[in-house]
Amino acid sequence: MDASLVVGSIPLIVVIFGLVEFSKSLGLAGKWLTVFSLLLGLAFGVAYQIATAGTPANFAGWFTVVIFGLALGLVTSGFYDFANNRFPAIPTEPK
Repeated sequence: MDASLVVGSIPLIVVIFGLVEFSKSLGLAGKWLTVFSLLLGLAFGVAYQIATAGTPANFAGWFTVVIFGLALGLVTSGFYDFANNRFPAIPTEPK
């Protein structure tokens, strides 16, 4: 794997986490939040691959693009679930 893909995907993960948190503030919750995180990762991963390497010309190229997008989506949705289950939200006192 190209090192630039690993380094370049770190800001993508941060952006996806930010968008997931923003969607939580709009009322998205539960499994739909996990699905949203996966779809965001897939979309951003595919877009990043195409932006950096260009549009794939064959099946192998498209397969690589989709796998990278899925990996990014699974990382973001999996990390969100992992953190959410291990570090539950701290209740805040009403103002």
